[in-house]
Amino acid sequence: MNLTLESSSTLRPMDLSLHRVKGIAIGFWTVTALFCLQIGFTAYAQLALPQVAEAFTRLGFPDYFRVELAWAKLLGVVLVLAPVPARLKEWAYAGFAITLGSALIAHFAVGDGVEAWGFAAGTGVLWVLSYLFWRRREAMLPELQSEPVR
Repeated sequence: MNLTLESSSTLRPMDLSLHRVKGIAIGFWTVTALFCLQIGFTAYAQLALPQVAEAFTRLGFPDYFRVELAWAKLLGVVLVLAPVPARLKEWAYAGFAITLGSALIAHFAVGDGVEAWGFAAGTGVLWVLSYLFWRRREAMLPELQSEPVR
């Protein structure tokens, strides 16, 4: 009986991996949900709010680009959240990186203050965290599949 208690109280390597994977999954879904909400809100704003349309014009972008970008953002959110092949997620993340970087450059180019570019910078931080958690999660999946469940 004593042997059973000792063996049940020790953590096996598989138990540690499961705890680590669970923590990474929680981190990924938390940050990714915030990121997708923020991107979804900007897509909505680009489609529906006249002041956002005016900001795009002030930045020098044509009106069709604002609409195209909003729909691309919504598609990217779907790809990040849905169980799709890793290559599609990678492209979605790349598209978001280009979009966020371009937004920062555009705001800096016209001399906007932090009130204009801060939203893109904050979203960029969420993008980095979501992407890093996703890569970590992807890297751990083969490790878990190769270990036998006890």
